[in-house]
Amino acid sequence: MQNRPARPTWRHVAIDGPVASGKSTVARLLAIDLGATFLDTGALYRAVAYLALCARADPNDDATVLRLLAAHPPAVKAGPQPLQYSIAVDGQTLDRQLFTPSVSRAVSAVAAMPEVRHRLIGVQRAFAAERDVVMAGRDIGSVVLPNADFKFFLTASLDARVQRRLRELVQQGIDIDAAALREEIKGRDDRDAGRALSPLVKAPEALEIDTSAMSVGEVVQTLSAIVRKNSE
Repeated sequence: MQNRPARPTWRHVAIDGPVASGKSTVARLLAIDLGATFLDTGALYRAVAYLALCARADPNDDATVLRLLAAHPPAVKAGPQPLQYSIAVDGQTLDRQLFTPSVSRAVSAVAAMPEVRHRLIGVQRAFAAERDVVMAGRDIGSVVLPNADFKFFLTASLDARVQRRLRELVQQGIDIDAAALREEIKGRDDRDAGRALSPLVKAPEALEIDTSAMSVGEVVQTLSAIVRKNSE
């Protein structure tokens, strides 16, 4: 990695893309490379889905989900190191429980609720307002940070994304059938792209990068070079 810029001339990098396109991993490593803070906004929506499941509520029930969100709002907590953060609810830090198959199945329904998005977008913007940040999600460049200095849209083939998510789940000790995972990811693609509010779209000025045949390191180096070249 290159030396970090002493005084960066940018504040915000937005990285969007569909599920398992590599955006969260790339954003985290890019933030380390650039000396910025990383935030995966999807974790906030997963926290709300987790709340609904813990309460045995239907994640499609807007009224119940909103009551839970009002009573137990997720917060972004700064970590002990400059680049770290965590998602907490009622003071409890949430980690692996946010990435179980049940939460993954419920999160699209929760994320499609306009009031949920409205409330969480405010949390995301407040976090970004205080720091240089590399933020990953599905509507960062188009909605959350429309004035971001750099916008990237990462894509990958469905097959590549299924294999990536399968490896992640196996590493977490979660057993899932590959065919079922493929249908789950395809369903999430359809729901994310088709929702009325803040659908998954590529911002007009975002640079699209197909990561299907690229390693994580190659993607990070590509994005870092672009940011550094245009920050001189």
